[in-house]
Amino acid sequence: MGFRDNLATGRVAFAHLIRVWHARNGWSHRVLPGLAEALELGRVHNSQLSMLRNGKLASPGPEVFLALGGMNRWLAEQAPAGALDLQRGEALLAGHQEVIEALRVSALPVTDDGQRVLGPGDLLEVFVGLRLPPTAFDLRINEAEAPALSAALALLFTAGRPWRQCRDQLLAAYPATKPQRRELFAAVMAGQRDYTAADLETELPDLRRTLAVLGAAGDDDLGPEAFLELLRLKAGQVNAGNGAGGSADLGAAIRRQLAGG
Repeated sequence: MGFRDNLATGRVAFAHLIRVWHARNGWSHRVLPGLAEALELGRVHNSQLSMLRNGKLASPGPEVFLALGGMNRWLAEQAPAGALDLQRGEALLAGHQEVIEALRVSALPVTDDGQRVLGPGDLLEVFVGLRLPPTAFDLRINEAEAPALSAALALLFTAGRPWRQCRDQLLAAYPATKPQRRELFAAVMAGQRDYTAADLETELPDLRRTLAVLGAAGDDDLGPEAFLELLRLKAGQVNAGNGAGGSADLGAAIRRQLAGG
């Protein structure tokens, strides 16, 4: 593979890493620019992050990686439990209330498969294709498989029941609050629409939380990779015509599906 191919592959991989990082923490696009400003790590513009997330920024300056790597290490130090400790990091973020509120909920850093925190050089190496992104941040979904995965999600979450019979229970379990996301979730569950690949990459954390709320699995029972693998397995079953039977207990029905029954 030539260096141009490496650059193109790395840019796509880095876009997925940034998207998954945001999705896992439930951050808006304003959190990282606000954090960089608060910590005086340099300016990271919203437009730069948007282009990075979409794989359209071909040559970001070194200050972008210095800022992202610096913030990543700061999160690991100041939020070792995965959320900002009120007595550790908030004093440094005075005047950035939106950032504080976001990090209070979730402040997970990017770590490799051995839980080592990635710094500026590591992130640059991912971007230029010299190293693979961490497995947990490389949940790339092919656009062609998105419809089948959407069907698998609907089958898993409804356990084969008609949407009208489990609508209230599923919408109560789904944690996203934005109306457009809830409308799309309901449409996918009802079989009226499909998620795109980008939708699925963004939605996976909240879909896993939905599964946990339904009592079918604990929040940590299925990691992102295992959950995606489960959906791919279910998609294969859907294509093979192996549906799920209904049940009066939706959680029990889903647990049977998870167990392969």
